Amino acid sequence: QVQLLESGGGLVQAGGSLRLSCGASGRTISRYAMGWFRQAPGKEREIVAAIGRSGTSTYYAVSVKGRFTISRDNAQSTVYLQMNSLKSEDTAVYYCAARPSSSDYYIIAGEYNYWGQGTQVTVSS
Repeated sequence: QVQLLESGGGLVQAGGSLRLSCGASGRTISRYAMGWFRQAPGKEREIVAAIGRSGTSTYYAVSVKGRFTISRDNAQSTVYLQMNSLKSEDTAVYYCAARPSSSDYYIIAGEYNYWGQGTQVTVSS
């Protein structure tokens, strides 16, 4: 079992940047595919970005491609989400997720086994 804890959320003006971190404990994340999801009020949870075990394969939602970057440091058991050029529509609770994987990433929330508690990101316009 792996426990996930997100950090780095907060209030930022439109056009600004934030870097989210997801620290894992219990087990190394080197055997896990990782993902970042978000959920805005009244909306379903949606994929933001995902990354395979080695970090060489990544996926981005169309809405964030070119603005967000997912990365991982397996030695530190941490996954990051660098968010640039933030927009008001990026406002949501951001969740980190993990699932055992041979190599690939996953983009469906139901495919993930472990979740963090979420961190709020608020972008003011």
